[in-house]
Amino acid sequence: MKGKKTGGKPKSGGGDDDGRGHGGAGGAKPKSTVLTGTPGEGGETVDFGFERTEALTGRRRKAEKAKSKGGGFESMDILPEVFRAIKRKGYRIPTPIQRKAIPVALSGADVVAMARTGSGKTAAFLIPVLHKLRQHSLKAGARAVVLSPTRELALQTYKFAQELSKFTDLRCVCVVGGDSMEAQFDDLASNPDLLVATPGRLLHHVEEISGFSIRSVSHVVLDEADRLLEMGFADQLRDIMKQVADQRQCLLFSATMPSALAEFVRVGLKDPQVIRLDAEMKVSPDLKLSFTVMRQDEKIPSLLFFLREVVPENQQTVVFTATRHHVELLVTVLESEGITVSAVYGSMDMAARKLHIGKFRNRKTSVMVVTDVAARGIDIPLLDNVVNFDFPPRPKLFVHRVGRVARAGRTGVAHSLLVKEEMGFLVDLHLFLGRSLVAAPVKPPESRDEARQIADEADEAQRSVVGIIPPTSLDLVQDRVRELFDARTELDGLRRACDNAYKLYQRTRGSAANESVARGAEL
Repeated sequence: MKGKKTGGKPKSGGGDDDGRGHGGAGGAKPKSTVLTGTPGEGGETVDFGFERTEALTGRRRKAEKAKSKGGGFESMDILPEVFRAIKRKGYRIPTPIQRKAIPVALSGADVVAMARTGSGKTAAFLIPVLHKLRQHSLKAGARAVVLSPTRELALQTYKFAQELSKFTDLRCVCVVGGDSMEAQFDDLASNPDLLVATPGRLLHHVEEISGFSIRSVSHVVLDEADRLLEMGFADQLRDIMKQVADQRQCLLFSATMPSALAEFVRVGLKDPQVIRLDAEMKVSPDLKLSFTVMRQDEKIPSLLFFLREVVPENQQTVVFTATRHHVELLVTVLESEGITVSAVYGSMDMAARKLHIGKFRNRKTSVMVVTDVAARGIDIPLLDNVVNFDFPPRPKLFVHRVGRVARAGRTGVAHSLLVKEEMGFLVDLHLFLGRSLVAAPVKPPESRDEARQIADEADEAQRSVVGIIPPTSLDLVQDRVRELFDARTELDGLRRACDNAYKLYQRTRGSAANESVARGAEL
């Protein structure tokens, strides 16, 4: 584990996922398509008493005016060394969250920004923080800290901070659990300017290292703040906020604003400027959606059908499942069928987790099977497809999953496999997205061109079409899966573990609205 100019890399790790429902994130109206065949949200969102202010301070008004003329980072009056690093990364035009958040953060105000994974939020807080730090300080003590909910997210943020500070003499250190305390002692002794940390390990160092303090920290960033609270870090965050400088700037980035986080904002931030982009509450307009209904025993054959017949050979896919037992079963089946696959679940050994993610990032595997808990903080910039093997019970969880594709002007596809008991969740989702939902024609399309025409017509009408895979296309795959289970007896044990875990998952995931259940039954 190293800090910038001082040393190594932190290890990976994650949470637990043995069969419980999870929450999600927010995301412009998507394209929707049916590629084959025929026929509650997570967390209470509240207003925490601050206006979505449009009143601009002097500096922010100046920055906004300059932006309207130039539209790029050069109009933001960023430290030249940081701007040079931005250009080196190939960034020219700020994303919406960067255009809104960076000028406000540069003005010195506290910020509450609603932004999801893939929106460019990391640069939105690192650029103003590095601009304000400017150069290495000879005074003892870090001046900025970024708090992340997971090791993976902390590692990614640390690496990005190194890249953006490349042409400065600023020192960055990453402090997370799972690494040697002694090595981290050495890194902290190098007098870093910026700490990227998970809350528990940071406080551990404060308690264990004589003379080490965070009283000098005047810039605090809470990244994925909703997850920080969901993962039980509320007490540690309050403790950290008490120990940093009284005169501090706080930048809080979150996909959602549950009531607990709203209360934290009221107490911990000073007159924050609130930035909430309407587009962040929907999914990308460049995303195509596919909804396919089936029996439970058809889900594995259907997944194989999509991966072999629908997804182009050179593209990568992330498959979301309900529990780690489903991850283990699907990995065994896919590998048996010659598909290269990575797997990530919360209780996985940290070294194995890091290895699997690395293989997928380096395109040595074409599929990565994950749970929601484990996927948090994993960012694959050029991802092509998402498959919801188990349909998410809350709209915001769906938006968070599919928000990993169709980013930065790229197109992408999200395939969702549903059993009839989940149709109510599908109706809930479309109420949230503001789209209508219709069944595909009873007569199957005679060709891919006809199926594509149905999808295009649905796109123009802002509708989603739900259908089935024609039996003639699925029968051969089902036969192959039966042969595989007959030949490999260990698959029966894995399937039984899945069944038991899924029963727990169903009990804890909640239910769709009654009206949605009734509408789903009609479909």
